[in-house]
Amino acid sequence: MKRIKILLMAKKAGIVTEPYPYKPVEPPEGFRGKPYIDPDKCVGCGSCASVCPPNAIQVVDLIDKGYRRIELFIGRCIFCGRCSEICPEDAIELTKEFELASKSQNDMYQVVLLKMVKCKICGRYFTTQRNIEKLLKELPKDLWDTILVCPECKEKSTAYTGSYAKR
Repeated sequence: MKRIKILLMAKKAGIVTEPYPYKPVEPPEGFRGKPYIDPDKCVGCGSCASVCPPNAIQVVDLIDKGYRRIELFIGRCIFCGRCSEICPEDAIELTKEFELASKSQNDMYQVVLLKMVKCKICGRYFTTQRNIEKLLKELPKDLWDTILVCPECKEKSTAYTGSYAKR
């Protein structure tokens, strides 16, 4: 008798399972999936790496080649969304992608390479070309010379002379 009762309850409820993985499933609203860095928007400021709790985002300066490398390793990501919230250029978005299994560890990386700029005083690389271009749009022309000087040279120049004079 109990079995018939359970069978009637199940028939009344209808189908409650999803056909996944045979048919795609749409994640719910607010779902935080795989982060994606838009390489066209990223300026290489490194804000995302500084707030990433599991260090899934690394900023590596390839000084010998003149590039800054932004590496996102999905295998460490906890999908918290802090990188997306802090990015000043809205270059990082959390997608709805959740099927992240892969046979190769290389598939778990997203890499963005950005060209760096040399300091006009000492000649060392210190920031990215895109970051300089962004600052040139925002600052008045009388401050443009200060943008092309690295922080160490700015500190030395202002400490000795009070200006950004060349040595």
